[in-house]
Amino acid sequence: MAERIVHDGVLIVGAGLAGLSAALAAAPRKALVLAGAPLNHGCSSAWAQGGMAAALGGDDAPALHAADTVAAGAGLVDAAMARLLAEEGPAAVRALAALGAPFDRDAAGAFAQSLEAAHSRARVARVKGDQAGREIMAAVAAAVLSARHVEVRTGMRLRGLLNDATGRIRGVVAEHETGLVEITAPTVVLATGGVGGLYAVTTTPPELRGEGLGLAAMAGALIGDPEFVQFHPTAIDIGRDPAPLATEALRGEGARLIDRDGRAFMAGHHPDAELAPRDVVARAIHAERLAGRGAFLDARAAVGERFPEEFPAVFAACLSGGIDPRTQPIPVAPACHYHMGGIVTDAHGRTRLAGLFAAGECASTGVHGANRLASNSLVEAAVFGARAGRAAREEVETRARVLKGRAAPDLPAPALAVLRQAMSRDAGVVRDAAGLCRLVGVIDRLEAAHGRTPALVAARLVAVCALNRRESLGAHFRSDAPPAAGGPKRTFVTLAEVDVPACLAAE
Repeated sequence: MAERIVHDGVLIVGAGLAGLSAALAAAPRKALVLAGAPLNHGCSSAWAQGGMAAALGGDDAPALHAADTVAAGAGLVDAAMARLLAEEGPAAVRALAALGAPFDRDAAGAFAQSLEAAHSRARVARVKGDQAGREIMAAVAAAVLSARHVEVRTGMRLRGLLNDATGRIRGVVAEHETGLVEITAPTVVLATGGVGGLYAVTTTPPELRGEGLGLAAMAGALIGDPEFVQFHPTAIDIGRDPAPLATEALRGEGARLIDRDGRAFMAGHHPDAELAPRDVVARAIHAERLAGRGAFLDARAAVGERFPEEFPAVFAACLSGGIDPRTQPIPVAPACHYHMGGIVTDAHGRTRLAGLFAAGECASTGVHGANRLASNSLVEAAVFGARAGRAAREEVETRARVLKGRAAPDLPAPALAVLRQAMSRDAGVVRDAAGLCRLVGVIDRLEAAHGRTPALVAARLVAVCALNRRESLGAHFRSDAPPAAGGPKRTFVTLAEVDVPACLAAE
C-alpha cells in the first residue's frame, strides 16, 4: 500500500514559472510544490530565451498587445482572456523585477524592450540578451525557498490523480526514489508543462511529455485545442536532443534566413520576411530543407562580434556544435516548442473537475489560439499562475471517506522513442490525413502493448484532433486541405470523444 501524506493547503505539481507563481500567490495558505528536478531545472521556463511581452513602453498600451495576440492566434484567441493577459502583464513584469529578476534597462532606468515577430511594438522585456528564463526563474526560486508558507519536494514525478466518489480531485499519486506516495489536498494545481518530449526534435526538456494533460483527460477534464503545436523556426541544427534554440530576438536584431547558397528566402514567403509569424517562418524553413537547399540564420552582420555579450546562450550552444556565429551562418530547423492546447480553464485556473486547477503550458486559457504570439508564454505563466494560486487557496476542505486513484502505466523508453519519431514525422510542421492516420495506428499499437499511459493519451489528443481539423489554421497546417473558410472554431473534447476510431471519424 502506498504511503499517504495529508497536505492542508494548495498542492502544486510542477515548478516552472506558473507553478512557482501559484505557490507564492497561495499565501498565507500552505503550498506544497512537487518537482521532478531541482528548482530551475527540467522546466521550459528556465530555458526561455526571448523574454516577457508586456506593454511597458510609452508608445504602447495593453489594448495594442491584446490586438497583436488576437491577430497572431488566427481567429481562435479568446479576446477577453487576451485583454486580461495584456492588462495584467506589466504588473507581472514589475513584480518579478521586484523579486530580483535583472531585466535589461535603458540609460533612463526604464525596461529595455525588443521587437519580436508579429508584435506591432518593441515590447519584449529581456534579461542579458537571451537569459530571461534562467534569470527570472532564479529570482522566483529564491523567493519560493525563502517563503515560510511554501514547501518544495523534488524528485517527485506525477503518476496519477486521486478523486472521491463525486469525481472531485482530492490529491495525486506521485513517484519518488522509494516508491509511490499518495498526497491528499483540498486543491491541486497542475503546472506540468507542455508536450515537447513527445517529439523527436524539441527545444524543451524531454521529460515534459504531456503527462499532466494526459492524466487530467483520463480523469474527465475538458481539453482545448490539442492539435495546435507551435514549432520554433530556428532550433540550432547540431544533432542534439533537445535542440538548443536560436532566439527570435536575433531576427528582431536583423539576422536573415538564407539557404546554403546565401540566398535570403523569407521575402518570398511573407511580406514581413524574417518577422513573419512563427508558423509561417517554420513552414518556410521546412520547405527549404525538404528542397535540399538547407536553412541557416545569418547573424554575422546583425550581431557579429557582440554575440558573447548580447546572446551568450546562443553563442555557447553554437560553439559546442562547432559553429562560430560571429563568422558563420547558424544551421537551423523547426522544432517542437510550445503547446497552445491543454486543460481548459477559466480566468482563475479552474477546470471543469472540482478541486483541479491548471496553469501555464498544460492549461488552455484561450490566450494563444492557433499560434502563440512570441514571448507571451512567460507572461501568461506569471499572470495565470498567480490567478490559479489565489483561487485555489480559497477552496475549503471537505473530507472524503473513500478516495480512488492509482498510478497510471508508464511508457518504456524504447516505446517512447518510437512515439517521438512518429509524432515528428506525422504531426509536425506539415500534416496530412494519411500521416495522421498512420500516427493513430502507432499509438493504438503502443497502447495495446503497454496500456493507456498519460503520454500516449496526450499524443492521441494531438493526433486525433489534428486529423479531425481538416482546414489549415495557424500552427496546424494540412497539406491536403484548404485554408479555413468562414469563422474557425476552437476544439473542445474529452478523452471519450477522441476514443472514436479517428480515421473513421475524419471521413
